[in-house]
Amino acid sequence: MGNAMLLELNVKDIALIRKASVEFDRGLNILTGETGTGKSVIIDSALLALGGKVRGDMIRRGAEYAYIELIFSVDAEKEALLKELDVTPDTNGQLIISRKIMPGRSVSRINDETVTLTKLRAVTSLLIDIYGQNEFHTLMDRRMHLSILDDYMSQETGGLLNSLREAHAKWQAAARLAAGFQLDEKERLREMDLASYEIQEIADANLKPGEEEELTLRFRKLNNARNIIESVSSAYNELSACDTGRILSDIGHALRYDEDLKQIYDEMMDAQSLLESVKQDLNAYAGTMEPDEEELAETEHRLDLIRSLEAKYGRDINEVLSYKKEREERLKELESYEQDKQRAEAERNRAHEKLLSLSESLSKARQKGAVRLCTAILNELKDLGFEKAQLSMDFRRKAVSEDGFDDAGFVAALNPGEMMKNLSEVASGGELSRVMLAVKTVLAKTDRIPTLIFDEIDTGISGRTAQKVSEKLDVIGQDHQVICVSHLPQIAAMADTHYVIRKVETDGRNETRIERLDREGSEQELARLLGGVEITKAVRDNAHEMKELALSGKAKRRRI
Repeated sequence: MGNAMLLELNVKDIALIRKASVEFDRGLNILTGETGTGKSVIIDSALLALGGKVRGDMIRRGAEYAYIELIFSVDAEKEALLKELDVTPDTNGQLIISRKIMPGRSVSRINDETVTLTKLRAVTSLLIDIYGQNEFHTLMDRRMHLSILDDYMSQETGGLLNSLREAHAKWQAAARLAAGFQLDEKERLREMDLASYEIQEIADANLKPGEEEELTLRFRKLNNARNIIESVSSAYNELSACDTGRILSDIGHALRYDEDLKQIYDEMMDAQSLLESVKQDLNAYAGTMEPDEEELAETEHRLDLIRSLEAKYGRDINEVLSYKKEREERLKELESYEQDKQRAEAERNRAHEKLLSLSESLSKARQKGAVRLCTAILNELKDLGFEKAQLSMDFRRKAVSEDGFDDAGFVAALNPGEMMKNLSEVASGGELSRVMLAVKTVLAKTDRIPTLIFDEIDTGISGRTAQKVSEKLDVIGQDHQVICVSHLPQIAAMADTHYVIRKVETDGRNETRIERLDREGSEQELARLLGGVEITKAVRDNAHEMKELALSGKAKRRRI
């Protein structure tokens, strides 16, 4: 058994429970108590924490809300699976699942993060299964029976099932590719004509990246040529009107009397030289700047062409050129459309044939394995009081999926004279609990759910059958954590950890309390289960002997 298990159950203000906390251990945990003490409330509380339906009377009278908390330890295998659900244990490797139930609503959390019931159930399905009178989903649902068979045969067919799932994924991909070839010949030719036209239209334009920006600047210049010439001429005239020689003469005259003006005089000399250079440049520019209506028209036409292409094929030249490349690739696809379609369909057919072949191989292996599984379960059922039970698996064929094409379900006749029917149609709740116990005993080594809870598994049994039930719970407890509510001493004696549930009166109200028992306390509780109103020394001796025999049997089974 790995490190994953239910460590603790905390309950507050549920039904008769004001406040209770149970620390569970590995192996077989048994809860006993007198009728009416609230044993079923413990299982109901766990179910509520796992997302079960809330009844209106679950909140303890006078309380504002009810609260349930489950604390799990998680091993490396479960941690990896939980990460796929975007759930991470805390630093102690623990997962705390809680549910606060208020009138009309409830809130579920995983490690203080609020989650939906859908996510909650997906997470808890990896950690715990509860089997009670109303919780036999696995056996009641035919769709789950195939999973039981595959778990039983995991070492034998696990590799084949993985190959089948890979083949199914490849077939789906091939089928999607083939399904993409939906054009008829007319549509193909029509799309080819359109693609060719668009490619040619863009190619004829001979577009160049950055061209639009350059043309925009040129158009602005050509379109405003007359304004530019007028402004340049005006600037030239203003500079010509400036008598820099007179200014220099005046400053030079003053310089004869004050040498401090020397720097200013030199600066004016530089300015005169610069202004003369600017005048020459303006004159030269004006000589080259003449309105060119033909070039303006050509530039405007080119810009209109570019922008019309952008309106059809992209926001700028780069996008237009990218569109052209895409259409060229699509045109190649269309030109080889029929050949590619035939290849895709052939690949899809090959993938489907391989999928069917693997499904056929798996189905044959499953049908052989089903015989062994049913025989193994029947052997366990004989120990549990179904000496003349019949059990087999009914195989039907369905559309192929990642699990193959098998639709398999258990059919049974649990009692003499009954006709073989679907398991859910022939078994009562108590019988189903023992069938599930038989299944879990057979699957004990392969079942990956670490914690199993059995409620009312001892309904309608006693004596030898009860003893066999306890032994099978012990077998399962060697590879799982098992939590079982029982009223039978044979089952209670087999406990690795024994709890008693009592009802006490506090402040005029009944409350349910849970106590973990030591060896002496466990034997006292066994004596109560065995005895009547008065517990005699003989009854106590019987309880002691029953516990000793249970421990001896447990030790023997562990040596085998």
